[in-house]
Amino acid sequence: MRSCFIICFCFTFLLRRVISGTRFRGLTELASSPPRGWNSYDSFCWTVSEEEFLQNAELVSRRLHAHGYEYVVVDYLWYRRKVKGAYVDSLGFDVIDEWGRMIPDPERWPSSRGGKGFTEVAKKVHDMGLKFGIHVMRGISTQAFNANTPILDITTGSAYKESRREWRAKDVGIKERACAWMKNGFMSVDTKSGAGKAFLRSLYKQYADWGVDFVKNDCVFGDDLDLAEISYVSEVLTQLNRPILYSLSPGSSASPAMARDVNGLVNMYRVTGDDWDSWKDVSTHFDVARDFAAANMIGAKGLRGKSWPDLDMLPFGWLTDPGSNEGPHRKCNLNLDEQRTQITLWSMAKSPLMFGGDMRRLDEITFKLITNPTLLEINSFSTNNAEFPYITSSLSRHTWTSLSRNQMSKGITDFHALGLTSCKDDNARGWLARTVDDDLEQVCWKEKLSELQVPFCLYKKHHLLESDEELTYNHLYDGKVRLFATERTEFCLGASPHKKLTSKEFKRGSFSPCRREANQMWELNSNGTLTNSYSGLCASINRVKANSPNGARAWIAKGRRGEVYVAFFNLNPGKTLVSAKIRDLDKAVPGRKLNSASCKCREEWSGKDFGVVKDLLSMELVSHGSALFVLNCN
Repeated sequence: MRSCFIICFCFTFLLRRVISGTRFRGLTELASSPPRGWNSYDSFCWTVSEEEFLQNAELVSRRLHAHGYEYVVVDYLWYRRKVKGAYVDSLGFDVIDEWGRMIPDPERWPSSRGGKGFTEVAKKVHDMGLKFGIHVMRGISTQAFNANTPILDITTGSAYKESRREWRAKDVGIKERACAWMKNGFMSVDTKSGAGKAFLRSLYKQYADWGVDFVKNDCVFGDDLDLAEISYVSEVLTQLNRPILYSLSPGSSASPAMARDVNGLVNMYRVTGDDWDSWKDVSTHFDVARDFAAANMIGAKGLRGKSWPDLDMLPFGWLTDPGSNEGPHRKCNLNLDEQRTQITLWSMAKSPLMFGGDMRRLDEITFKLITNPTLLEINSFSTNNAEFPYITSSLSRHTWTSLSRNQMSKGITDFHALGLTSCKDDNARGWLARTVDDDLEQVCWKEKLSELQVPFCLYKKHHLLESDEELTYNHLYDGKVRLFATERTEFCLGASPHKKLTSKEFKRGSFSPCRREANQMWELNSNGTLTNSYSGLCASINRVKANSPNGARAWIAKGRRGEVYVAFFNLNPGKTLVSAKIRDLDKAVPGRKLNSASCKCREEWSGKDFGVVKDLLSMELVSHGSALFVLNCN
């Protein structure tokens, strides 16, 4: 099987891990399983230049391509001019063509001049033996909307015409559905109109003409789901003259139920918020990875092959801070044990591996970590990947005595939270209307919350048109309401956060001043679902476990040569002894009959050869550390 890797360069002070130049994300190339390594390289500051990008790409070709790294991807805001006043959500600094499409900033990408776009850069990348990708946002830019640019009909090469008139950006852009965390940047397009479809066709036809092999489509998944755009873009990609891998982002609020609506349309999709180099970010991935594996989403049907849940970047090596547009300037904040834990989980879960450091400052320790042959073998070829629950663990005596009383007293507490899920999810069917008086109604969750013993209710008001312009979109709001915490407030409930979340952040259903936006519009349906107009997702009240990321975890996978991989993880703040019985491996590896087996065993990170193990697999792990066992059993 052929490996597929991505390296993203973006130098942006964006809300993703920022690295001074590139970023690795592994994925399968329209493939049947994740390729060996599945690595990608990303940088997080949007000021990356053509020269810097090609320097990193050349290093990927020389040092990483032999290990399976194949894709280099320009990440985020390659179309924004690097001038005073320009930032992530600024308006009026982007470079667009006459048809309202984003094109590279010619000051940073000089080979793009003369309408060439990324053609020359893609050719150089291809000549290095690599493949080329770009990051794009949802729909159409606010800048194109304000300029009311015409829409290109790629079948005629001229402006799109229908019903005896020429269609423009303001005919297809939906201002009320601007990206929740980049409101001045981009908005959805009306995919029900011929003109809206024509605009998306013109975008992706241009990417194919440039020689693009991979597209990461941002602000269309998770809290920002735009199923209509995903569906149509997927259709367009099948009609192009070159295969293009299709990736979705971000992944905040993503669930297996939501993923089932898109997995057949794409090659990979984010399942968490942005992952930075903090232990809290790393630890939040364990539950997510477990849930997607249990739902059989690893390697499920995808566009022209299979699809893969994406746990996001590996923020190793030389990095840049969030919010910095010049970086790189610091080393990864994770210690080596935490980095090993992260890449081991990513590999066992068969996530695309995305390396987020600057290739020009790649140290030997990081290089060996991201090219570890055992991890790449697991990531590419293992099967039956799942969390392994049959373990025991105990904190060492020293750990128990050294932890503060405060740390030891932190227990698991539950609370209820407003969340988003697929409207097909049965858990979303719990809303009903309740009349308070003749002029006032509420929307309530049918179940009483245990800690309050009262229903969770919101007050509702019908949407009021605010301008003649809004009459154009009146049909979008028929039956829609705004929801308030009290009957006398000007703060409306919005579904999606107004900032891009990191993996460790939890923020759902926030109230903010009422605006003319789809994010604050809801529809109560006869089947008891409450649908948000921005994402098309439905609200539900879920019990959330708020616990510190402690405990021990384990994963198991079956190798292609019959070997068994077992990974132990210590999420505790001190040393922990983790153990598993050999006979219990049989419960997770079908067809191996391991209940009476003896296994030759070695551990990857320590290099220790355990010889033949018959009864118990056991190892003491340092805080946030891991062990990766390779078992050959008879």
